[in-house]
Amino acid sequence: MELRNIAIIAHVDHGKTTLVDELLKQSGAFRDNQAVAERAMDSNDIERERGITILAKCTSLEWGGKRINIVDTPGHADFGGEVERILNMVDGVVLLVDAAEGPMPQTKFVTSKALALGLRPIVVLNKVDKPDAEPDRALNEVFDLFANLGADDDQLDFPVLYASGRSGWADEQLDGPRKDLSALYELVLRHVPEPRQLAHRDEPFRMLATTLSADPFIGRILTGRIESGTVKAGDTLKALSRTGERLEQFRVSKVLAFRGLSQSQIELGEPGDIVTLAGMSKATVADTLCAPEIDVPLPAQPIDPPTISVTFGINDSPLAGKDGNKVQSRVIRERLMKEAEINVAIKVTDTPGGEAFEVAGRGELQMGVLIENMRREGFELSISRPRVLFREENGQRLEPIEEVTIDVDDEYTGAVIEKLTGPRKGDLVEMKPAGAGKTRIIAHVPSRGLIGYHGQFLTDTRGTGVLNRVFHEWAPHKGPIEGRRVGVLISMENGSSVPYALWNLEERGHLFIGAQEAVYEGMIIGEHSRENDLEVNPLKGKKLTNVRASGTDEAVRLTPPVRLSLEQAIAYIDDDELVEVTPKIVRMRKRHLDPHERKRAARAAE
Repeated sequence: MELRNIAIIAHVDHGKTTLVDELLKQSGAFRDNQAVAERAMDSNDIERERGITILAKCTSLEWGGKRINIVDTPGHADFGGEVERILNMVDGVVLLVDAAEGPMPQTKFVTSKALALGLRPIVVLNKVDKPDAEPDRALNEVFDLFANLGADDDQLDFPVLYASGRSGWADEQLDGPRKDLSALYELVLRHVPEPRQLAHRDEPFRMLATTLSADPFIGRILTGRIESGTVKAGDTLKALSRTGERLEQFRVSKVLAFRGLSQSQIELGEPGDIVTLAGMSKATVADTLCAPEIDVPLPAQPIDPPTISVTFGINDSPLAGKDGNKVQSRVIRERLMKEAEINVAIKVTDTPGGEAFEVAGRGELQMGVLIENMRREGFELSISRPRVLFREENGQRLEPIEEVTIDVDDEYTGAVIEKLTGPRKGDLVEMKPAGAGKTRIIAHVPSRGLIGYHGQFLTDTRGTGVLNRVFHEWAPHKGPIEGRRVGVLISMENGSSVPYALWNLEERGHLFIGAQEAVYEGMIIGEHSRENDLEVNPLKGKKLTNVRASGTDEAVRLTPPVRLSLEQAIAYIDDDELVEVTPKIVRMRKRHLDPHERKRAARAAE
């Protein structure tokens, strides 16, 4: 059977997963009476809740007697470790672009990787049936993007389709019949070459592992594209690291391939096909699985380095162990090492003492998703403020700079530019009208300056702004950047908060807790209206006397507390504070300091 391997690239929320749903339905991958969830490729709970793709996933369909393997790639740069590896498995890419928004930062990030590998793109302008769609402008922006990324003449001569993924049609002309997706199937078969590996069928078996997962029944499994030779269950293979070191020899227990959304066992894996092998115990991502006589590994795509680091520690607050059942440092370490094995964009190192672990990754969103997954599994953690990782080159200190693209209502552009270019040390690159009363701002801002900015950005733009960011370059260190400007309200007692006490504290600032909530000494219960931290007593009740006057016993009316999400809390805390994460609640607290350290910190603050 003829074979094609393609990846679908798109920015967050440009309709990529919805389009794959329609491709599967129209190809007959589902039975007529089969119950299929919307956005079937987003199988992870967090993916469904947030509407983003986090894990790269494969699927397979048949059209006209030919098989098409499709890889759905993450659209967010924080999960770029998935993207870089997955592009090695395909021979062509479909670039999906919202006809209203045009190519966005994550489109640029993933497309640059695809063009560097020599893949020839197919451009699909999606959502052309929306009232604000401007397909001609979006097409011109795609061409400019390709030219800026150094595309060659073949890549610039790309075919274009106009589509609506939700309505399930794609046409070569904007005013086409708008019936189905047959034009996209035919274009993929015409434009994407057959796998070059088909010519190497008689050579020894070789495959580069690109994704790692675990199956509860068959154990460790690795997925990749077969570069040469064939494989079947019972074959003996060996695993080579990227440097050529021999890791293990093993017997293949199962060969699986994607058929629709599920994997099925197949008799024989052939060159060019994307398959999953089971039976190994040590081999991991970027290793080469090959016949015993092979000694040279396949070249593996280098992974962009981590840019931020977060400390994961045990929860040692007075309320530890009440919500979760996984609280020991040993269990936390095992879980983090397992994550680092599967996700090559994450690096885990032990800290002195062994009670905490440094986890380095791509961005705050990637860290937030990892922490969210762990808390749902029953873990209790204490999390530090994210720190940016620096580089030393030729005696010069370098820091990561991100390209920030912002779409904002015209009236809020001044506030946004002032915050980015002033205290956050950003450089304004471009500012242009984006239509419908909006302005597009592009700026290069140090990663340090963006930690904790998103909440402030939503406040400045009254929740109407859209901010996207992607790693741009390493640049010389830009000097100190001020952190949070206000102090916090810290509980000085252990117990349950009292409404009367909270009512009296409201004039001091915004509260993060409500009445009858457990608090403890050192816990952050609110934001102070001034720059200094303030210790307060949320347990102080009203003094009772035998003298009563009219109106003194009215019910206390509290302002609803500000509830910070996990990501907001991590971005909000300062260097001397921690986020306490349990399966049920997110709290913030000061680090444990002995009395001498506390006095020194107070003197320094004064």
